[in-house]
Amino acid sequence: MPRVNKAVKSRQRRKKVLGMAKGYRGGRGSLFRTATETVDRALKFAYRDRKVRKRTFRALWIMRINAAARLHELSYSRFMNGLKKANVILDRKVLASLAVTDPQAFARLAQIAKEAA
Repeated sequence: MPRVNKAVKSRQRRKKVLGMAKGYRGGRGSLFRTATETVDRALKFAYRDRKVRKRTFRALWIMRINAAARLHELSYSRFMNGLKKANVILDRKVLASLAVTDPQAFARLAQIAKEAA
């Protein structure tokens, strides 16, 4: 059997890790072992925080909808329940952007929610 030279693959792996660690300070950006630990940790945080971002935005949208609904004497839950009963199918992202950018349209939705409830 021929002898296998593993230099190409290992160099590719090291270059990939050090490329991902580019911009890190000190040995974290230049030493392979330290860079590997740091990159693994960063990837773990990135995976976790992609989920957290979704939670955070949903909470932000709910706060905006609640604030706009309260201007029309409705709580968030009564507003959403009224929309559901009126068969208005809009997600929270769209409702929040309407609350910020188009108050007249949101006022109309609040009226619909009041009538349905």
